[in-house]
Parts: sequence; C-alpha cells; structure tokens
Amino acid sequence: MRHTLVLGGARSGKTAFAERLVLRSGAKPVYLATAQALDKEMRDRVSSHQASRAGRFATIEEPIALPRAIVKAGQSHDAILVDCLTLWLTNLLIANEDVASAVSELCATLVEFRSAKVVLVSNEVGLGIVPDNAMARTFRDLAGSAHQRLAEICDDVYFVAAGLPMTMKGEAPGI
Repeated sequence: MRHTLVLGGARSGKTAFAERLVLRSGAKPVYLATAQALDKEMRDRVSSHQASRAGRFATIEEPIALPRAIVKAGQSHDAILVDCLTLWLTNLLIANEDVASAVSELCATLVEFRSAKVVLVSNEVGLGIVPDNAMARTFRDLAGSAHQRLAEICDDVYFVAAGLPMTMKGEAPGI
C-alpha cells in the first residue's frame, strides 16, 4: 500500500483531491477526522464536511491518538483519509503533548503499517508572512518539520493549489 501526503493552502481543494484518491483506491474507505468542534463555526464546518461525504465514507473522529486510530481503522478499512494533520498538531499543542514525539510515533506507524492505504491531508502554513507571535511561529515550525518528515516516508506527495494537484514525489495521480 502506498501512503500519500496532500498539502495545500486553506480552501485549495486538497481535501476533495484526497477524497478522490481514497475512493479510487479503496472499497471500504474511512474518513479519520481530527477536528474538535469547540464552537458554533467549527460545528457548522464539521456538519458541512460530514454532509458532503455522507454515504461514501465511514467516519472515525480522533483528535489526539492518531497513530493508534490509523492502526485500528486498518483492521476494517482498506483506505484511510486523515483530515487534517494541522488540526491534529493544534490539538496536540492545546493538550500540552510532545508534538515532536507524536510526529515520530506517526511516522513509525506509517512505515510499518501497510494493511491499508493512508492519505494524509495538511495545510501548508509556511508560505505566508512570518507570524507576529511566538505561538504561531512555533506552530508554523512544527507543521513544517512534520511535513518534511512525512514527505520523506510517504510514497506520493502532492501540493494542491486552485484545485489543481501538482506531483512533488511519486506517481502522477491520474484523476
């Protein structure tokens, strides 16, 4: 099974692209959602996402224990869409977890895990201006480090802009 990292900016079309990849490659796909709906706006976003994929994906919600959730999902699903890593990193920071260790655990899990295809979606946050506060700069740096480590171990890496996927590593998507 080939694992894939899909990067892009907010509203770039990365999730829709990742959904197409997963649906094309799996008969039993699952959507592993990392979002926590802590306010009305986020609850509305989550509801909208759920409605748009209704009937096409099973859904598992896991904001923190992502590696364990991937392994568990692979017991009954052949394709796993993780959306999104930047929300997962945010959840880890808010919970005062060791982000570097969590990313290392995710990488180790993916290297060993080949019972299902995993497609990881994440926001590329390092293309804009330098953030004006320490926490935002830390987040940007952690996300950039995580992306580099995941890009190294994933078989395919795509960058999506304006709904158009660009192959950075691996096979052209063919969709």
